[in-house]
Amino acid sequence: MTIGQAAKKSGVSAKLIRHYESIGVTPKVSRTESGYREYSESDVQILRFVKRARGLGFDMKDIKKLVGLWRNKGRSSADVKNLCKTHIENLEQKMRELQTMADSLRHLSRNCQGDNRPHCPILNNLAGEFT
Repeated sequence: MTIGQAAKKSGVSAKLIRHYESIGVTPKVSRTESGYREYSESDVQILRFVKRARGLGFDMKDIKKLVGLWRNKGRSSADVKNLCKTHIENLEQKMRELQTMADSLRHLSRNCQGDNRPHCPILNNLAGEFT
C-alpha cells in the first residue's frame, strides 16, 4: 500500500511516517522500482504500535527500544517491564512538578485583585519582584 493508505489505516500522518523511518523508530520499508515506499500490514501494525506508545507519553528513544523488543520474539519481558517502570517514575516526577507549578499559580492568582489597578503579584513574581 502507499504511504497515504498506510497513514489512513494507522492514524499516523505521512509526514510522521517518513520521520519515524528517518530516525530509525520504524524499520525501512521496501520501495518500488520508481522509489515509492510500499507498506505492508505489518508496517501499519508497527505504526499503530508507535502511535499508542506516543499516546502513553513514551519518548522516541524508548519507543525505538519498545519496537525492537516487540519485534524480538526472544525478548525478556523483564526488559519491557523495566522500561515501563522507568517511564512511570518519570511521569510521576513530572506530575509532582506540574502540581507544584499549579499550586504556585493558584497562590499567585488568589493574591491578585484582578481589578483595574496596575499592581499584579503574578507579574511581579514572574519579574522576580516579591514585594
